[in-house]
Amino acid sequence: MWKLVCSEPNLDAEKKLHTLNAHVGRQTWAFDPNASEKDIEKQNQRRKEFRENRFVQKHSKDALMRDAFDARRVERKRERKTTPPSADGAVADEFAVEKETKRALKAGVEYYQGQQHPDGHWPSDYGGPMFLMPGLIIAMKIMKKEKEMLPAHVKVEMKRYLENHVNEDGGVGLHIEGHSTMFGSVLTYVALRCLGEELESSETLRKMQEWIKVRGGATKTPSWGKFWLAMLGCYEWKGLNPIPPECWLLPYWFPAHPGRYWCHCRMVYLPMSYLYGKRAQIEAGNPVSEALKLELYCQEYDTINWNKARNECANEDLYYPHPMLQDVLWGTLSKVEPILLRSPLRKWANREALKHVVYEDENTRYVDIGPVNKVFNCLCRYFSGDAEGVEKHMPRFWDYLWVAEDGMKMQGYNGSQLWDCAFAVQAIEATGLAKNFNECLRDAAKYIDDSQVRDDAPELKKYYRHISKGAWPFSTRDHGWPISDCSSEGLKAALSVMDMEDQGLIKIDPKNKIAVDRLADCVNVILSYQNTQRFGFKPQGSGGWATYENTRAGKWVEILNPAETFGDIMIDYPYVECSSASIQAISKFAKRFPDHPIVPRIEKARKSGRNFLKSIQKEDGSWYGSWAICFTYGTWFGVLGLIATGSTYDTCPHLRKAVQFLLSKQQETTGGWGESYLSCEKKVYHQLYEKDGKTEFAHCVNTSWAMLALLATGQEKRDAAPLRKAAACLLKKQLPDGDWPQENIMGVFNNNCMITYANYKNIFPLWALGKFATKE
Repeated sequence: MWKLVCSEPNLDAEKKLHTLNAHVGRQTWAFDPNASEKDIEKQNQRRKEFRENRFVQKHSKDALMRDAFDARRVERKRERKTTPPSADGAVADEFAVEKETKRALKAGVEYYQGQQHPDGHWPSDYGGPMFLMPGLIIAMKIMKKEKEMLPAHVKVEMKRYLENHVNEDGGVGLHIEGHSTMFGSVLTYVALRCLGEELESSETLRKMQEWIKVRGGATKTPSWGKFWLAMLGCYEWKGLNPIPPECWLLPYWFPAHPGRYWCHCRMVYLPMSYLYGKRAQIEAGNPVSEALKLELYCQEYDTINWNKARNECANEDLYYPHPMLQDVLWGTLSKVEPILLRSPLRKWANREALKHVVYEDENTRYVDIGPVNKVFNCLCRYFSGDAEGVEKHMPRFWDYLWVAEDGMKMQGYNGSQLWDCAFAVQAIEATGLAKNFNECLRDAAKYIDDSQVRDDAPELKKYYRHISKGAWPFSTRDHGWPISDCSSEGLKAALSVMDMEDQGLIKIDPKNKIAVDRLADCVNVILSYQNTQRFGFKPQGSGGWATYENTRAGKWVEILNPAETFGDIMIDYPYVECSSASIQAISKFAKRFPDHPIVPRIEKARKSGRNFLKSIQKEDGSWYGSWAICFTYGTWFGVLGLIATGSTYDTCPHLRKAVQFLLSKQQETTGGWGESYLSCEKKVYHQLYEKDGKTEFAHCVNTSWAMLALLATGQEKRDAAPLRKAAACLLKKQLPDGDWPQENIMGVFNNNCMITYANYKNIFPLWALGKFATKE
């Protein structure tokens, strides 16, 4: 049986880990060999339910964690006392909504507060991408760390996850709901073989192998897949487009210097360049590697044309085709690479790249910015001979591993702790029930306080880092990379806590009250993120906010995007979500502290930010959402950003167009909204349907975002009927225990890879129904 452990180091090796706040927010899973038969049977039943329905419901319900928290409700004095109206059918139609919403809200908060961890955050699944865990499994085989990291009980859960998410056609998607791809299929196949599965005895592997070979074999996997195969010794390095570490020796003024790339991009290609520069590879003669040479290709391994294979990519995977200029560049570099490989310049470049790898490790307490660079960084330390660095990495892998009824997965981050907590505070505030849930909000306030970044990272300029002091990260303070919208939502939540306490609704521990100076530090960071016009040069997205840093290069750099699978990864683009959240946060600060010296800077930022939001609105009135699905999400942010700068429905045609867009997408039969992840890929609104492909499906999260946007514009004063229908839809979906159902995946990154936000189904219905009930 598996159990969740938060904020408590559970391995002797973890005592070596550095932490800034006693591991607050850390989420790891531990195996309990002494669990009761009853508990084991409960988890097995959850696994069986998922397995039997895996092609219909591809998303886990996070049932193992939620069951565990439910079992402790009485002990923690967080019992469920209110029956939601859905349990007794009280919401017959939209006209019963007004009467029943308060009961639904109380039941919803009672349920959700029971899922809160004692340190104040709400743990949850943040999985979804299928290419993450295979990299970890391959790395453990390369470093001979399988016994340490992959004991038998871990292998069982990893196999369970990989096999559960094989599609009916035998292939594996880029993410759990996606169509089969060569990238997902090849890496999943390799991972299962590394975990000990044998082709002769595994029907899953045989089906997967058939899928791969019918489509041309593993030479058609995208570049990231080729890289892992090369490191595992079953693909030749000359079959890869070059990733020269010498790029890190270029002067920063060079327009395509890697320090100008989006941090997630550069932090992946940084360790990749080191590993490529050293031709880092598993020891020759590994039996699995030799077997894979025979199993993954459609011809004899020794007859493969590796130069041709460099640019091959399956049609199922090709989201961003190489421009001709890029193919010419890679072709030229591949001719020069044999010379560089033997030159003193390569050794110098590798040393420089390794310095940046070590810096990233040390300044994130070995969590690293994300799971891909985390694994690659560990391999860099291994191939550099740094055994101590590897040992520091090992226990931090558990920060990324999550267990649910579909098995053990590797998450897209070390969690979404601060992000979810900040949203939850604002949602509970919106219900008007804060007075009933003081302990819950007190704990959340503590987490927000504990997670704020207190200092800048050292040597910012040398290592291309942005200022951090006062900002908030997406997950934990130990992770340490703050983001514009996370900082903004953290600031908004902190101000909400202050407002509720001023009104006498809650009482917060004095130790967790955040001083105004610390809030102003956050405002300073948010303002520094805004892209502004300098020296007559108008940078990308002038007036808008990107994610972790300013936009440091022009969009033309995307020409160099070598990852055929992902779009828009090369620079840190400005987004509607980041821009709107930033505008909302600094506006809220200015309203509360109008005489603070930083307020004049806020007014200037609001004006240019407002112009940016207007400039990126689509012709149909929507905004494209880059971090969730999709136009309902982006439009919610676009609307709130404009309202925060003083726009109203009566005075602003942009808001009127947004309202028209949302109302045009409301489903007549359900009263809700449901948007497919295809909206993100195709950048055109795609309706979400039931399994039959014909019946419209209303998603509780999309419905909530649309409601929140409409309510913010004053829709209830113009025509309340659409809101009543939407509220009725949410109330009917609420489960008898106060929870809402886990429906289709809702998060996204890089345009086409979906990711899980398991807490959204609780947060946003509460927020939307709360605003509806209070009409604020």
